[in-house]
Amino acid sequence: ALQCREREKKSTVTIFGYPLSIFFIVVNEFCERFSYYGMRAVLVLYFKYFLKWDDDFSTTIYHTFVALCYLTPILGAIIADSWLGKFKTIVYLSIVYAVGQVIMAVSAIHDITDGNKDGTPDNMTLHVALSMLGLLLIALGTGGIKPCVAAFGGDQFNEDQDKQRSTFFSIFYLSINAGSLLSTVITPILRAQKCGIHTQQQCYPLAFGVPAALMVVALVVFIVGSGMYNKTAPTGNIMVKVFKCISFAIKNRYRNRSSKIPKREHWMDWAEEKYDKLLIAQVKMVLKVLFLYIPLPMFWALFDQQGSRWTLQATTMDGNFGSMVIQPDQMQTVNPILILIMVPVVDFIIYPLISKCKLNFTPLRRMTVGMFLAALAFVAAALVQLQIDATLPDFPSSTEQQAKFINMVDRPIDITAGNNTFQLETFQSNKDYYTYDRPFELKIDTGSPVLISLPDGTRNTLVILEEFGDVVAKPEEGANAIRFFNSFGMVLNITVGEESFGNIISKNMSTYVDVPQGTAEFLIKNAAGNQCVFSREFGFGSSYTFIIPPTFTLEENCGQHIKEVEDIKANSIHMAWQIPQYFLMTSGEVVFSVTGLEFSYSQAPSNMKSVLQAGWLLTVAVGNIIVLIVAEAATLPDQWAEYVLFAALLVLVCIIFAIMAYFYTYIDPAKIEGKFANLEPEDEKKKNLEVTKKDMVENHNEKRRKSSNSSSDEEETSQTNF
Repeated sequence: ALQCREREKKSTVTIFGYPLSIFFIVVNEFCERFSYYGMRAVLVLYFKYFLKWDDDFSTTIYHTFVALCYLTPILGAIIADSWLGKFKTIVYLSIVYAVGQVIMAVSAIHDITDGNKDGTPDNMTLHVALSMLGLLLIALGTGGIKPCVAAFGGDQFNEDQDKQRSTFFSIFYLSINAGSLLSTVITPILRAQKCGIHTQQQCYPLAFGVPAALMVVALVVFIVGSGMYNKTAPTGNIMVKVFKCISFAIKNRYRNRSSKIPKREHWMDWAEEKYDKLLIAQVKMVLKVLFLYIPLPMFWALFDQQGSRWTLQATTMDGNFGSMVIQPDQMQTVNPILILIMVPVVDFIIYPLISKCKLNFTPLRRMTVGMFLAALAFVAAALVQLQIDATLPDFPSSTEQQAKFINMVDRPIDITAGNNTFQLETFQSNKDYYTYDRPFELKIDTGSPVLISLPDGTRNTLVILEEFGDVVAKPEEGANAIRFFNSFGMVLNITVGEESFGNIISKNMSTYVDVPQGTAEFLIKNAAGNQCVFSREFGFGSSYTFIIPPTFTLEENCGQHIKEVEDIKANSIHMAWQIPQYFLMTSGEVVFSVTGLEFSYSQAPSNMKSVLQAGWLLTVAVGNIIVLIVAEAATLPDQWAEYVLFAALLVLVCIIFAIMAYFYTYIDPAKIEGKFANLEPEDEKKKNLEVTKKDMVENHNEKRRKSSNSSSDEEETSQTNF
């Protein structure tokens, strides 16, 4: 009674019939989802460009993190229901979560270990260790509170507020999508900024720091509303009870494995010696649905690669959308945008049209179609990758060398390099690199051949007989690797923005400088202070060598004298070509994920919906583990082939799931529970009767034993007296 009065007292603060406390919960969820998805949006690029991991290892760690985020909800649910309660669990794990986000932001500060101030961390091990610690805490925090927040919001309503509770869940999930959408737009923009104490770098500390700040805000907002919450005490976790029931059934069946013992209709019936039939019937319903979950992880294996493989794919594409430049990680926003559009379209247009066509589009059939659409999305991704690969340079293997040549003399020259013979005009270069797997002879005009031996696995530019090493990979994050060769008769100083090529002496090459996409203005000065500006438009991911000829003059239009050599072509496949694969994947998500949750809810017993929710989240975790296995074990040479492999695996799983769905019989859990609930009193009577009979038999035997002992005592006494 005291708890009921306390509940009524806390529920009196309302706005438009809704408890004021839900405001704090909705704001908390918005901030938390912003924090999680914002950090995750830039995570794979942080691995690739800051920690310098390759694509495969970056993908592996990314999906390991996501898998942990979907494994820990089970732990959070057990802690909340069995020990701490939802409120304390959310508070304590949110603190862990916020600390993890702060550690991630600190790990991305390159200056903390950059002792020589060259822009590169001197102790990368520290950054890796901090990153892994931060991600572990984040996984524990976000996963632990995931099953608690929505349920805690539902606890704030009275029994007569079903309509308000339903509206709350709609607002709650809207806040999730809003946080996800805004964060995937904002954090890539923050990452693209330049920041640093000693040297300016991509601003990952800001991209991680803002989500960390939002998580702190989420925690503070949630705690501020503490006095208004209805806090229910932990009553024991139903998942633990289900596991114990299943465990007992297995053990009991093993003990009674003799062929002489009569078999039972279902293996779960072996739990009847300890658990009532209602619980056993509920567990049977749960297991029936969980069996259908077995093929589902393959869908998530493809779906979650939007944040890894597809983001890495976007780094090799052109992100120029007119006056707006899209960062590779910003392409992830296509998914939440399409979700907001497609959910109402599918619910209010597509499904009604299918219904009018008299087609029985059951939930399991919808899920099958969703899996097939996801497979088509990866076929589309493979087709895009094939187009990208055709534009990418063919870099040398570890046993090969590549070379190209620049003619810096004032007349055309004939060059013979190995088996290749060609002519170069003044200040020109051959268009493509030549590949050699051994030292080769180089002959200029009619001169004597010279044996050239280049380092294995390198690209080199030979200016007559001067050798300069070239880049052997696409410039990072869509930047353009630019260098100048000075054949002018004096030292030249060249700068672009805040970056400097330094003083370039005559007949020498500068180092590479990364220049962002767009128009770049190079300021060229000599020692006397004379200067001019050379402007050039750049795309994404190119590399150029600019040649300053001996005839160069520092005048207004000095750029017209500069010759350029294209070492690596800019990305030419536009990021817009990823939209079809995002559309197919989002279509699959709408008919798979939304329907799957609805199906699970309808087929779950009244008190075990959380068990199936945990099982659903577990399929997401297993899906990410599948990505780890395939990415590490497949070792396919081409990325498009890996996309096709995933698509083929999902089609195979889709066929298996369709067969399983065909034999599935839909049930009404309420009717089954009602049936066993009505039979329960009769079962209790039978049990009581059996106990009574057992007690009567034991009492009778006890009397006989006492009577027997009494007779023996009398006989012994008479013998003694005699």
